[in-house]
Amino acid sequence: MIRKEAMKIILDQIALSPIISANGFMSRDLFELKEKISNFYMIGSMGLASSIGLGVALKNPRKKIYVFDGDGNILMNLGSLVTTGYLCPKNLIHIIFDNNSHESTGGQPTASNEIELSKFGQVCNYKVFTITDKTSLKNCFKKIKKINQSVMIVIKISKSDVRSHRVSLKPEFIKKRFMNSLKLKK
Repeated sequence: MIRKEAMKIILDQIALSPIISANGFMSRDLFELKEKISNFYMIGSMGLASSIGLGVALKNPRKKIYVFDGDGNILMNLGSLVTTGYLCPKNLIHIIFDNNSHESTGGQPTASNEIELSKFGQVCNYKVFTITDKTSLKNCFKKIKKINQSVMIVIKISKSDVRSHRVSLKPEFIKKRFMNSLKLKK
């Protein structure tokens, strides 16, 4: 399964919920698959989607907040997992698409082929799921609806040659409309 396939399955499950998407191919794929006002596309700031997602979750406790992250991104900001574990927002769903590479910058390997990201989640008080196929991914979203704590879903994916177009929206516009979308009722 590639990132875009996994992302499509997730998007079919979460409807209009807010998504903070890591920079690079992650945001490009989300933009191409399901562009909506409640998406916050990271255009830069590698590694900070998890920190932004935590802040949004804490400020909006009645909304499920999704973070779409890559293994390279989260490995650049492991401290955010510790802070999330300490603050324990019950509405944060942190999804890490793990292909063992910095795919957006040329495919350089990450350490996730040697170090299991799910173990960081367990130590940091997340309810953790590791997914390796489409059926497990669909079933996981049925389970997490009943969980009342921060959730980490590590999805093992393959690298891909499929490339989505760049996000064509300006960062200031993305920020303003995302903030306005948070004021809307679910």
